[in-house]
Amino acid sequence: MRKTAAIVLGGGQGTRLWPLTRFRSKPAVPIGGKYRLVDVPLSNCINSGIKDIYVLTQFNSLSLHRHIFSTYNFDRFSSGVVEILAAQQTNDNQYWFQGTADAVRQYIDHFRQLPVDQFIILAGDHLYRMDYREFIRTHEENEADVTISTYPITAEQVPGFGILKVNEGGRITRFTEKPVESDIRDEFRLAEDSPTPYLASMGIYVFNRDVLLDALENHKEDDFGRDIIPAAIKDYKVHAHAFEGYWEDIGTVKAFFWANVKLTSLKPPFTFYDDAHPFYTRLRSLPGSRINNSEIHESLINEGCFINNARLSNSVIGIRSVIRSGAELDHVVCMGADLYTNLGNETVPLGVGENTIIRSAILDKDVSIGKNVQIINKDKLEFYDDDRYSIRDGIVIIPKGAVIPDGMII
Repeated sequence: MRKTAAIVLGGGQGTRLWPLTRFRSKPAVPIGGKYRLVDVPLSNCINSGIKDIYVLTQFNSLSLHRHIFSTYNFDRFSSGVVEILAAQQTNDNQYWFQGTADAVRQYIDHFRQLPVDQFIILAGDHLYRMDYREFIRTHEENEADVTISTYPITAEQVPGFGILKVNEGGRITRFTEKPVESDIRDEFRLAEDSPTPYLASMGIYVFNRDVLLDALENHKEDDFGRDIIPAAIKDYKVHAHAFEGYWEDIGTVKAFFWANVKLTSLKPPFTFYDDAHPFYTRLRSLPGSRINNSEIHESLINEGCFINNARLSNSVIGIRSVIRSGAELDHVVCMGADLYTNLGNETVPLGVGENTIIRSAILDKDVSIGKNVQIINKDKLEFYDDDRYSIRDGIVIIPKGAVIPDGMII
């Protein structure tokens, strides 16, 4: 694995995750109450023995940079590096990153100098646990030029993914990005009786070093999935690597919400608990949570919380959360707080106030919710934007730092 370098794509504007991406990039969005999405590919790399990691960033990247700098520091004996390559204007290029492939292309001179045999290209906004050594093994055993990690999906999921067709030897023969037309989709169907009859690209690739450099120089288009991969199938030997574990593309608010809520199950499809393959994040040295006279069902509670006389069900409670007497949270993703005190707000204290009811909602960091508030989507809206909150797919989102006054009903 010393001959493999990882390139983590820091994501675009993240409009489908708005307002969670109002102040941060997609990979910096908190998940599981204490982690960030970027911790997933970085931890997978470290656990797989990949220590040369390059993160390409552009939009709202301040919190992402801060998190990476404070978390991923190798000592001088490990010869590893997690390096941030931010979008920049130069004398040769006056444009910001135009897409995933263009982001790598703009740093192609840097990657050309690395003494590696292959690059693994990763998304910064997926939730999964993968041993990339198995991925690399598939690539090398098939003597492939490019290998794409694949995942079976349902017919309803097809419009959101690139889907592909493979021959009996596992070589990819066709690829199309997010097809809508039924006749095209029929050509890619694997089996009529399967609940997941299509094979999707996970947006995770292994390229031989020279193949990646040649592909980006010979094809000037901007996106891997839409442009570079279809061209590579024609020009190179491209194979599929079948991934059978849990995988979720955190591309929408709905996907993000349910990926978090599923973590609260007694038998979740994915868990951060694994001694052999742990997930890393920023060390905060917080004390244990204090819980008094509360009723808690299938919830995930992180460090440094204060919970008093409350009822929690199927909820993720992030670090430094304060939940006061009489509060009821059902299917709530509470991201917690960076501090225990409000900055500039004295009327409504940080956290969830007394006798407040919250259902099917996401509370971003550092929110202040008053007493006797109801966040229940009372009008059953699917999509809505307000100064104080947003609704996506029926899920209410209280944005970072928002203040909800006493008695307000949403």
